[in-house]
Amino acid sequence: MKKLLLAFFGLIFFSLSAQEKTGFQLSSHILDISEGKPAGKVEIALEKFNETTQQWVSVGKKQTDNNGRVSDFLPYQKTGNNGKYKLVFFVEDYYKHKNIESFYPSIEVIFQIKDSEHYHVPITLSPFGYSTYRGS
Repeated sequence: MKKLLLAFFGLIFFSLSAQEKTGFQLSSHILDISEGKPAGKVEIALEKFNETTQQWVSVGKKQTDNNGRVSDFLPYQKTGNNGKYKLVFFVEDYYKHKNIESFYPSIEVIFQIKDSEHYHVPITLSPFGYSTYRGS
């Protein structure tokens, strides 16, 4: 009986670990550090670098939610999403709406995906500066 239970749980563990990842591999968010609040309703474009043509190709555009987040940028794929990517944060309209002058009309962040892990690429933002990092 013990061997049967051990084989059963081993089979379940193996089948769960072998399953394809689902959901999205890339997320982002914007925190407006001048206000200490998330930046909602900011358009973000995702582009992928085509190594053959040496050009950026649009993958899609999203808008941050009220919490400043986009969590559904890049679906996991069987063949993988490895490559160079660029997120373009269009912040000009965000600050215009607040009647605040900003130095940056847009911010581009280029990064690489090299595996099947989740990538979170946020920015902290102010009218005259920004910072980015690989989050979790």
